[in-house]
Amino acid sequence: MILGKVAGSIYSTINHDFYNGKKLLLVDKLDNKKNPTGDYIIAVDSVGAGAGEIVLVIDEGNSARQIVEDKDAPLRSIIVGIVDQVNLI
Repeated sequence: MILGKVAGSIYSTINHDFYNGKKLLLVDKLDNKKNPTGDYIIAVDSVGAGAGEIVLVIDEGNSARQIVEDKDAPLRSIIVGIVDQVNLI
């Protein structure tokens, strides 16, 4: 799992049919102190996340496809949670 911050949305006029009706978000990965790393990924939103929110991302295709229940989906990264709080030890 990856902890990241939603930096914005991705819009596409031409895409695979799987992506019709799905929101794509640009997520900046965070380091262990919640600082942005500048390393971005594009992820399908499954939880209704928005810009500026800290999210949990699965960045592994098989796990992401299991969440959308489509074994043939052209998918690698999916947002699976919005983080309310992070406690560092």
